[in-house]
Amino acid sequence: MSASVKIKTFKIDGRDVGAREDQTILEVARENGIKIPTLCNLDGLSAYGGCRLCLVEVKGIPKLLPACVTEVEERMEVTTNSDRLQKYRKNILELYFAERNHVCAVCVSNGNCELQTMAQENGMTHVHFPYQYPNTDVDASHERFVLDQNRCIVCTRCVRVCDEIEGAHTLDVKGRGIDARIITDLDQKWGESETCTLCGKCVHVCPTGALFEKGKSVGEMFKRRQFLPYLTLMREGKR
Repeated sequence: MSASVKIKTFKIDGRDVGAREDQTILEVARENGIKIPTLCNLDGLSAYGGCRLCLVEVKGIPKLLPACVTEVEERMEVTTNSDRLQKYRKNILELYFAERNHVCAVCVSNGNCELQTMAQENGMTHVHFPYQYPNTDVDASHERFVLDQNRCIVCTRCVRVCDEIEGAHTLDVKGRGIDARIITDLDQKWGESETCTLCGKCVHVCPTGALFEKGKSVGEMFKRRQFLPYLTLMREGKR
């Protein structure tokens, strides 16, 4: 550890912890076995802060803060689980289900979906918001993979792994809010892309059934997410 890096001491859920000044609340929580829910964050990829499920309370700050992009501060007091946080997380999860076509009973990723698992773990039993049922596309033009916008939660894991790990940046986001969707290159069919390397990393990191390999059910697909931290360390020259 560099001598210039300072150590911060603070509390998470009443527990005294220490961390480097450049670490986030989420990183420190994971190191100490404290689970904070998240759908967009993944080891080895840059922090995005988009899903908002990792919101935490910090004493003295009225608004909730995303743990994945909030760096630790000396003597801060963090709460990762409270009635207020549980309510917010359930509402966020309900909005995810309402904004696209996540009907688990007929979804190919039933039983193999991080969104579904997150809903179960956070006690979500039904959706209070009206379902939008948007008319979204299914792009099956690629020779190996399919992109189903109906299952996409725009977590941008696929975008970041394609850019930061593979270096192709084939995928990106178009639109905002409920109109946001994943596109390839200049919004062309995936099968027409000249930048796609056929690596499949985007499929491996997808938390739902939005990206999958042709000829395989989501349950049959082996998702190699553990390779990301290693590739990131190699890219940064830390090994």
